[in-house]
This record gives sequence, C-alpha cells and structure tokens, in this order.
Amino acid sequence: MRAWARESGLRAYDQVEGTGYLRHLVYREGRNTGQVMLQLVTAPGELPESFVQAVRRFPEVRAVHHAVNDRPAEVTNVPTTLLWGEDAIEEQLLGLRFRVRPNAFLQTNTEMAEKLYELAIEAAGLTGEETVWDLYCGIGTIGLSMASKALTVWGVDMSEESIACAIENADLNGITNAAFFAGDVGQAVEELRDRSGIPDVVVVDPPRAGLTNKAVRRLGRIGAQRIVYVSCNPTTLAGNVKQLAADWGYELRSARPVDMFPHTPHVECVSLLEKTA
Repeated sequence: MRAWARESGLRAYDQVEGTGYLRHLVYREGRNTGQVMLQLVTAPGELPESFVQAVRRFPEVRAVHHAVNDRPAEVTNVPTTLLWGEDAIEEQLLGLRFRVRPNAFLQTNTEMAEKLYELAIEAAGLTGEETVWDLYCGIGTIGLSMASKALTVWGVDMSEESIACAIENADLNGITNAAFFAGDVGQAVEELRDRSGIPDVVVVDPPRAGLTNKAVRRLGRIGAQRIVYVSCNPTTLAGNVKQLAADWGYELRSARPVDMFPHTPHVECVSLLEKTA
C-alpha cells in the first residue's frame, strides 16, 4: 500500500488542514479461513484503478471495498462500494461459519472470541428447552452458537447490515430455530415478547456505553430468569448490574474477565445475573 500510494502520488489526509486523500485501510482477516477483506477509506475524489490491481496479487484477498468519508471525523464505519471480488468474507467460530461484510461487527481476536462465547454458553446453562434472546446480536455469533442447545433464539440489533448477515449465517449453518430483527433494543423488547413469549435467558452484548436506562427498565419488566451480560466496559457493566439488582431483583452470580486485547487496558467480561425477587 505504501508503494502504491507513493507511485500514485496520493497524499495522506490531514485532519487539521482538511487536505489529502488517503484516510484509512481497514484489513479484516478470517483467522480460521485465511480470507481477507480490504476497505480503503478516502476523502472525496476519484480512486485510481491501479488500487485494485495492486492488491489483487495477494491470493488471500477475497473482497476489495472503497468508502468515502467527507467529514472531519476519523471514522471507517461509512457506506462502501464493492470494487472487486465478493461482498463478504467468511470466518469460523465454534464450528460454525459466519459471513462478514465491511460494516458488520465481529470480534477482532478470533481465538479469544471463541473463549468468550464458550463462557457465555456456560453461563446461560441451556438444557434445550429455553427461549433465548440475543440482544445487540451483531451478525448472530453468540445466538447461533447457542441455538443447538436452546429451543429458540431471537436476535435484535440496530444495524440492518449486521442483521442481514445474521439471517444469512443462520441459513449458511442450517440453523432453523433462530430469527433476527433490526431495531433499537430499548424499543424492540416489548414487541419481541409478543412474538416469542417471555424468554428464559437474555444475552446482552451492548456497546461501550452499556445498556440505556430505557433498555434496563424494559429488560427488568420482561423478567427473564437469567441474564448473560457480555461487556466490553467494566464501568458501564457495574452501573447496569447495580440498577438491575436494586430495581429489578437480579443478583450477580459470576463475572469472568476475558483478555481480548493484550497489552491494552481493555477487558471483556461475561457476567451471569439471576432473578431472585
């Protein structure tokens, strides 16, 4: 990429001056499949055709996307255009295949993601008779990993792209007892209850901000016997656990940290809460 950029005479983007063209190269790799997706994020302007030619020489590259960010903020989660190859790559987790598109969420540390999901499955304590909700489900990794041990799985996520992947992943793995819906979790749980009935286990894997007050209240009213909380931020996890305990009668039974990002302060945590009152 450095050689191509220099040969093309393309400058890196300067956030202060608002000048330049190249902003980010997002490299997504299926560690268990060897498949690679590249997403080049640039400022507005015409992308030289030589970019695709430069990266196609690597056989592991299966998908090449381009995205334009015309705002000062340094973000990569912007709409993409497929330049070459397939629109998604595949990864394998716990024996299941998952298709991943440019803006769909998937844990970056594949080996530890499998450990994380194993802990979530263990905490759920499934016997095959449970209705499971997978809230903030992303591409369905946790819910689909639990499907063989549950009666039904229902997933919700705000990202329509992630939900499209989750539905596709259920079909890809021949899983027929899972359904996925796009929507705001705080608003969707009551409608979901009308569809599925009261869940036995709720799995939540929210963003760093944790569960909103509305989501906690509506989750509390649902009254599932067990909540498996997968958190990437211990601070917001603590606040949500305190609220669920004080207002809705849930008791924290266990908390298992997972070092997803070695040599950084970021730690994931799988917690089990059970309703006692």
